[in-house]
Amino acid sequence: MANKDIGPRVRIPKKLKKGDVFEVKTLVSHDMESGQRPDKKTGKKIPRDIIKRLRVTYNGKQVLDADWHPAVSANPFTSFYVVAEASGSMDFTWTDDSGAMFTKSVKIKVG
Repeated sequence: MANKDIGPRVRIPKKLKKGDVFEVKTLVSHDMESGQRPDKKTGKKIPRDIIKRLRVTYNGKQVLDADWHPAVSANPFTSFYVVAEASGSMDFTWTDDSGAMFTKSVKIKVG
């Protein structure tokens, strides 16, 4: 899966003031195969292939560390809230079962 592109998308407000609480929304494209379904052609179980962790930092400070499990739906959407402290970057890292990491960084402007 290391060559897979999960197409991470992140949405944050364009205008923020210091102290604002804002919503962060993420969406990735991934089948999130649980390892429980049989292959229709062979009858064998399809191997588990999920994104198992999402970590988010804001200016180097961790703001989210989520462990995901096979029950998470395909193309997982995540939403959480953060307090706008200062301009900088918010960095996202998704890790899958094979240890492959997918990253996205967004710039945050606090006026």
